[in-house]
Amino acid sequence: MVKIIRLCGLMLTLSVLAACSTNPVTGKSEFSAISPAQELAIGARQYGPSQQSQGGIYTLDPELSRYVTEVGQKLAAVSHQPDLPYEFVVLNNDVPNAWALPGGKIAINRGLMVHLEDEAQLAAVLGHEIVHAAARHSAQQMTQSMLIGIGGQLAVAAGRNSGYGDLVGTGVQLGSALYQASYGRDQELQADDYGMLYMARAGYEPEAAVELQQTFVRLAEGRQSNWLEGLFASHPPSQQRVDANRVKASKLTPGERHRQRYQRAMATVTRNQPAYELHQKAQKAASEKNFDAAQQLLQQAIDKQPREPLFYATAGQLELHNKRYDKAIKHFKRAHELYPEYFLPLLGRGVATKALGFVDRAEQDLIMSSKMLPTQAAAFYLGEIKLEQGDKNSAVVYFRQSAQGGGELGKRSQEYLQQLAPAATQQQ
Repeated sequence: MVKIIRLCGLMLTLSVLAACSTNPVTGKSEFSAISPAQELAIGARQYGPSQQSQGGIYTLDPELSRYVTEVGQKLAAVSHQPDLPYEFVVLNNDVPNAWALPGGKIAINRGLMVHLEDEAQLAAVLGHEIVHAAARHSAQQMTQSMLIGIGGQLAVAAGRNSGYGDLVGTGVQLGSALYQASYGRDQELQADDYGMLYMARAGYEPEAAVELQQTFVRLAEGRQSNWLEGLFASHPPSQQRVDANRVKASKLTPGERHRQRYQRAMATVTRNQPAYELHQKAQKAASEKNFDAAQQLLQQAIDKQPREPLFYATAGQLELHNKRYDKAIKHFKRAHELYPEYFLPLLGRGVATKALGFVDRAEQDLIMSSKMLPTQAAAFYLGEIKLEQGDKNSAVVYFRQSAQGGGELGKRSQEYLQQLAPAATQQQ
């Protein structure tokens, strides 16, 4: 009964706060509990943590992100919302995926770009994501989630299936989880339709969007799991979308493909693809608990590309799993040197340093990693450090954060809370 009353109260609050707004793309009136200003704030606040949780920025070739930004801004300029604060970034993630946060914060994974053939296909991906932002699809999904009783829990954890930061139990993220919508069929068709319009306006060949969907359908039929966990989770492909895109393309002005320009931009990624494939094999071997094979494959990947921070971060996780803490620290240190703005090397080094008894140094790394991306592992080990330092109040705060993540660390956090704050634990 109390839950029903609370739900009714939530519905009443929403009915007061929400209002009808005009979809900037379609011109239709829509019910929304999220204002445009709130959308901008959500996107700006979550863009950094989103990138951190999914491998971080691709750093080996910064020119690639600049190239993607150039293409994206060209499309954004001819969209229905050209004045949104659009940003574009390439993430260092093997999973083929692309996403848009509210307010035009857009990312595309390296793992998707290797499957594209030319700039027109890239424009098809980015144009689609720009429509999601311009048409306020995330606001619609958030409103729907609130109305069916999810309430204020608008965020969903991003990157839990990405293969980063969770290989050997360094923990899921907390607190700064992101809202990345799973769009409905109508929204996907709308994003395809208007995305192709933006492509034509910007001078790209609309047929590339048809080819893109054909590729997605073929891969989905092949049931390649990494694709199903990536792009298909939020952008399900279908023959209906292929057919709709083909009809739309036939009505639009043909444009350019810019294949050579795309291939030049992708030269560094293409050259290093064999190393990334070795890294993926190493991750698979580790997930199957074949750690010796994983280490050999990782070393081969490092030999092929010794400046890729991702490889050292994974190597550090393997050493952490094997409790070879000195070696783990060495790998994490190298990853941090190559990419100082990434949370995972700091998190891993903090865990390894704490295991060796260097508490003060571990605390610094764990706090720094949490500023980039709050994680369960950092919260748990900071709780233990605070307990060792005699600061029980801070320890309780950290263990409560860690308990939210569930799993083994969540269980251990609950055990600490039973000892430190049993009354509070019972109230939870």
